[in-house]
Amino acid sequence: MNIVLVLREKSKKIDNDLSQRLSVALALLLLCTFFSVANEYFFELNNFITIAIQTAITAITAYGMTFVIISRAVDLSIGSILAFSTVTVAMLLNAGVPLLIAILIVIVAGALFGSMNGVFVSKMGLPPFIATLGAQMAIRGLTMVITDARPIYITGNDSFRLIFQGKIFQQEWLPLPVVYLIALALISSFILRKTVIGRQIFAVGSNEEAARLSGIKTAKIRIFAYLYSGLMASIAGVVLTARVNSGQPTIGVAYEASAIAAAVIGGASMSGGHGSIGGTILGAFIMTTLMNGLNLMNVSQNWQMFATGLVVIFSVYLDMVRRNR
Repeated sequence: MNIVLVLREKSKKIDNDLSQRLSVALALLLLCTFFSVANEYFFELNNFITIAIQTAITAITAYGMTFVIISRAVDLSIGSILAFSTVTVAMLLNAGVPLLIAILIVIVAGALFGSMNGVFVSKMGLPPFIATLGAQMAIRGLTMVITDARPIYITGNDSFRLIFQGKIFQQEWLPLPVVYLIALALISSFILRKTVIGRQIFAVGSNEEAARLSGIKTAKIRIFAYLYSGLMASIAGVVLTARVNSGQPTIGVAYEASAIAAAVIGGASMSGGHGSIGGTILGAFIMTTLMNGLNLMNVSQNWQMFATGLVVIFSVYLDMVRRNR
């Protein structure tokens, strides 16, 4: 009898996940339809490629945010970690550090910042909002100090620019940022769905006390979730640096809101224990498509920020409605 109930509950959860993704996909389709009617240039291949490239940065940061949200926490420091990564990789390359070593150093630094957030939350008992807000300010301040608040332009490193500008098989419709989006999505989804640590992240987010009593080391699991968030933010920072060919200490402001919105729109619950990478990708595409369409309609940046804020509020409200149901 218990087996029947478990299978029935699992089937219900799968149906709910599928319904959620279909709803988000339909919303994305309606958004594309609206902007196609509103602007003749929206429904062009080059514009869709642009949307996919822009989505790569949002989606990669949102992958890590999804891990944290599923574990019933939040990370407000990813924008600052991203900015720190851009200036660090630029300074290392200008100092003559080999490309792969420079990238590796930046990724490790991002993971360490993420781990630091995890320690603040799980070991020191700080609320996730306060801990990561403090980290956001501290990392941003450190970035400003080491750059004197000035951009760091990369000189004489064409191979680094190929990280963003390169294309697979020389196909215009398959730029490397889209490849990163897909590859990291597969890796992130595999960790969440097919590994022990992934299942433990869901368990901690669903009921931390029950997870602890069942033998799960909840502190280590939450530290891993934050570590992965910092890792993804640093990778996004490297890709973004290759795009603008410089380190920008002021970049990444409000990226946290976009990442949270993408994850929550895609089905991640702020109450923890629920979410998927596939849904997060759809949520990221909605965020980027909205900004792209508003740009084509010559809507000012201020109104775009207003629209983004409304999307964040609406996405959290939808999460509340889902939980009440």
